[in-house]
Amino acid sequence: MSASKNTYAASRAKATGTISTDSSSIIFWILASFTGLFLFWAPFQRALFNGGSYDFERSIYSASIWSSTILVLVGIYAIFRFKLQEQSDLLTILVLLLPLTYIVSLSNAASHYLAINKVYIQLLYATFFILGIFLTKNKRGTSIAAGLLMVSGYLVVMFGLLYWLGNGNFAGHLVGWFAIMDAANPLVYRDAIMTDANGLRLTSVFQYANTYAAFLMAFILSGLFFIVKSRKWLSILPHALLMVPMIVSFWLTLSRGALVILPVVFLIILFFLSFSRQILSLIQLALAFAASLLILEKITDIGTQLQTKPSAALSWNGWWVLLSASIVFAVISIAIQLFLAPALERFAERFKERRWLQFALPVAAIVLGILGAILLFGDTGVKNILPENVKTRIENINFQQHSVLERGTFYMDAIKLWKDYPVIGAGGGAWAALYEKYQNNPYTSRQAHNFALQYLVEAGALGFLVFVLFVVAVFYFYIRSYVRSNTEARDQHFLFFIITVSLLVHSMIDFDLSYVYMGAVLFLTLGLMVVKDSSKPLSIKIGAVQKVYPSVLIVIAVVVFYLTAQNVSANSSYNQALEVAKTSKDYNTIVAPLDKAISLHPAHPDYLLTGQLSRIGILLQVSNQLKTQDAKKSDEFFNQAQSLLDQLAAKEPHNRMVVLEQIYMYQQKGKQQEALDLARSQISNYPWYIDLYEKTAALDIEMSNQFREKKDLNETNKLMNDVLNTYNEVLQRVESLKNLPKGQLQGREFAVTPALAVNVGQVYFMRGDYVTAADTMKPLITDQLDDQTMRVLVRWYLAALQKQGV
Repeated sequence: MSASKNTYAASRAKATGTISTDSSSIIFWILASFTGLFLFWAPFQRALFNGGSYDFERSIYSASIWSSTILVLVGIYAIFRFKLQEQSDLLTILVLLLPLTYIVSLSNAASHYLAINKVYIQLLYATFFILGIFLTKNKRGTSIAAGLLMVSGYLVVMFGLLYWLGNGNFAGHLVGWFAIMDAANPLVYRDAIMTDANGLRLTSVFQYANTYAAFLMAFILSGLFFIVKSRKWLSILPHALLMVPMIVSFWLTLSRGALVILPVVFLIILFFLSFSRQILSLIQLALAFAASLLILEKITDIGTQLQTKPSAALSWNGWWVLLSASIVFAVISIAIQLFLAPALERFAERFKERRWLQFALPVAAIVLGILGAILLFGDTGVKNILPENVKTRIENINFQQHSVLERGTFYMDAIKLWKDYPVIGAGGGAWAALYEKYQNNPYTSRQAHNFALQYLVEAGALGFLVFVLFVVAVFYFYIRSYVRSNTEARDQHFLFFIITVSLLVHSMIDFDLSYVYMGAVLFLTLGLMVVKDSSKPLSIKIGAVQKVYPSVLIVIAVVVFYLTAQNVSANSSYNQALEVAKTSKDYNTIVAPLDKAISLHPAHPDYLLTGQLSRIGILLQVSNQLKTQDAKKSDEFFNQAQSLLDQLAAKEPHNRMVVLEQIYMYQQKGKQQEALDLARSQISNYPWYIDLYEKTAALDIEMSNQFREKKDLNETNKLMNDVLNTYNEVLQRVESLKNLPKGQLQGREFAVTPALAVNVGQVYFMRGDYVTAADTMKPLITDQLDDQTMRVLVRWYLAALQKQGV
């Protein structure tokens, strides 16, 4: 029956001309080669992290150029071969709705720069989905994609272990010629091992341990699948050899979230496996984890020592321990698959009619998992076999520890944000641009640590619904095909299901998909999950689609190629300006490449204001230098700066640095009232930044002094009251922080500062309340008298004491 269906599908594809990929086609091999190049290149570009600044954007734009080129090729090929006949053909059209919803959200964008970048990224994702569809149209393409994913993933694992075991320079030589390395040392990949309050944490290419743990989880389970499905020792060997290194790396990330999510994803996968494979998976994974635990403390200690003092002997010792455990596990794993697996299959064959048996083992796994959790987290002594840092992390897995509480706060704040932009969202990067307005306490996190909520605030309910329906459609088609297929057909695509589920589930508790590489892998595997449909053709008859759709792909690709190529050129010009500024003080030499960057990428926040070298900053610096020499010329430079700031403010209305710069420029021109009005109005947008409260109070005092000189007591008193109101708001917020749950960290410092206290003290002093004036200022006095604000504070404090006769 299956063979006849396949024959029918092949004949129908030939007859209808749907997108099919002959493995002898030049385009097929170009696309396969691109997939390989991307999977080996992208991880070493800091995994294409979408950091929202010039130093992260270049590699993302470069990836977009590549994907646009591929989209052109797909479009050209589709002109001759595309017809809307299969479910996969329909999905290649529907995937374009995802970037379309982000384009719609541009009208509401909180940050034009971040939102446009997210449109490029969404188009890249759509391209990778279409690429996955294209590759999976024939068996060879599916096998190539699977092989490339696994080999590239294993390379990332080995790269991380090279750093952990003291071979960072060797790793740097291997990838330094194409990877983004540390600016100070071209042979060092920055933060391959990070340090935080928990100690050393392995991050490999990601520079963030939790995302690396999610990556490892996907490949541990993928490697496990290749082991349990294989019966040839040569096919099992590479995956078995890498299982222990991957699990050891997983432990070394110290990721509590991934440790909780791994059993959940494993359980989901078990439900899709046959009874015999379920047993084999449990045995193999248990043995691999046992092997990793036997050597974990040794590897942890060796790696910790090597980070402080390099030692070739110690490094070799670490590699020998790891290799020995890997070989022992591989031998046992192969023996299980060659001898135990066939017997298990024969045993399971006797119960094949008992459908419930396939669900019995996952249910039993849940029970065993609960017992294991009790042993591990309870006072049983089992966790004492773990290294101290790993044991500490496990002991801290609870709903009252700070990372859980902080994520809960992020999620509640994200909901508050979404409620103000419910339908189409606030554009790509909305969380990064707006979270400071909605945050419950002064944390710093440009990521919401939840993919679904971040998507919701960016694309709104409309965009999120489109995404959910799209993913559900892919899973529906996959599961329907899975149920109808034989074991061989299922095995061809199950790897992609594992990776997709792993990334989606873990991204619900972290920002894994803010790494464009991870997002591209997700959409590639979503495309590869869409199995060629062997059922009857779709009954959609739209003749124009077969010509319009490929043309749309080509137009999109050409436009994105042009725009992102411009952005890469702009980034190069800006980097050139940075290099010139290090060796030259000549105005024209520095601004020539800077102006070119701005002309190619207008209203870029870093180029204009927030980067290491900003055009507005240079203009204001020159304006200040010319004040006493040529007032007219000085005003010209100032007006240019103001014009650029106005343009930036129109595109980036929620950028705090734009607000602070505008306040400064108002003050430079003596526009104190405008500066005061702006500062006061922005406190509600940045309620946890004390500098705005300081500026507001200082400007209130300055303006009140001017009105007092004019004998206008009403305005004087009004402004003084405003100072006290500002002060009371700060006190209320400081008090509210005391209500945070015990385990939750406050975030940035937020308290009354000397700059604020001196202004409040002046108000009480001028009103004759010298006791309150002194009491307000006294707690902020230190011996740091080289600070101008502190000297002023001390003078007012002494004056208040003198008035009291002290």
